[in-house]
Amino acid sequence: MAFDNVCKLAFNVDPGCLNRIDLVQTGFMRAFDEATAICSGRFMCALPMSWKIKRFLNVGSEKRLREAIRTVHGFADEIIRRRLQENSENGNNKYEDLLSRFIDNDGTLSTELLRDVVISVILAGKDTTSTALSWLFWLLSTNPSVVKNIRSEVEKIRIRSGKQVGEPFEYEELRDMQYMHAVISESLRLYPPVPVDIKACLKNDVLPDGTKVKKGWFILYHAYAMGRMESIWGKDCSEFRPERWLDEDGLFKPDSSFRFPVFHAGPRICLGREMAYVQMKSIVANVLEQFDVDVLGKDKRPDYLLSLTLRIKNGLPVRLKERN
Repeated sequence: MAFDNVCKLAFNVDPGCLNRIDLVQTGFMRAFDEATAICSGRFMCALPMSWKIKRFLNVGSEKRLREAIRTVHGFADEIIRRRLQENSENGNNKYEDLLSRFIDNDGTLSTELLRDVVISVILAGKDTTSTALSWLFWLLSTNPSVVKNIRSEVEKIRIRSGKQVGEPFEYEELRDMQYMHAVISESLRLYPPVPVDIKACLKNDVLPDGTKVKKGWFILYHAYAMGRMESIWGKDCSEFRPERWLDEDGLFKPDSSFRFPVFHAGPRICLGREMAYVQMKSIVANVLEQFDVDVLGKDKRPDYLLSLTLRIKNGLPVRLKERN
């Protein structure tokens, strides 16, 4: 679902048409997952020189990585080729998605750079939203009062708009879900989809606290640990408490992106942040107003699956019961 939404919203590619692309979607998904798993495995390798040797000899996991990258690049190139062909046939760019905005950048971006844009957006949106939703539904299963408050907010918006249960929400209606926004933010604080992020330093620099960083160094920050630091969030930092994100009027109160770096901060802030909130709000609102979600084994926190994203090992088993 997350992958389909990313393709539709970022590239204006109809998910139903993906199978007509020369590289079948399932082949791309398999290659993409394998490439990310092998890349994350490099960081956990006890002997970093071993994967470098395999890469030089083009054997084992590094050979599979090279083949997977070739498949991923082929998929991205096909999306770009189709868009450029449409623009050429129509004489202009009729779309307003993210890819179109990069293509319209005076035509200065190469195909390789456009490919990097496509892959970066897919990497950022493919597993992150589904991972965030999995942890959110587990947290909701152990906090029935929060579920009650979400349903109350959704019901008020339904009544105000005059829409029936099951009808799609408009963008403005989703933006009005202030409590829902707080719930999602609180879940992301405790279980950020990307728990650790690394940046490379292109030139010598000095951090705000005076720490010197040299060219070629890597800087790592741990969003998962930061979300549990008492010095940042107070003594109740380990508690799931959405109210910390609301002001006295019940409106969402954003915090500094440098304290809450789930979507990064500064010039590197995630371009898909609003899209991610809209997707999650829509899914959670529609699911909770129509179903009771019973998470199996909810009394025990699910195990982590070490990857580029903070996924739940073996997924989140649930039992859905339609509400009357």
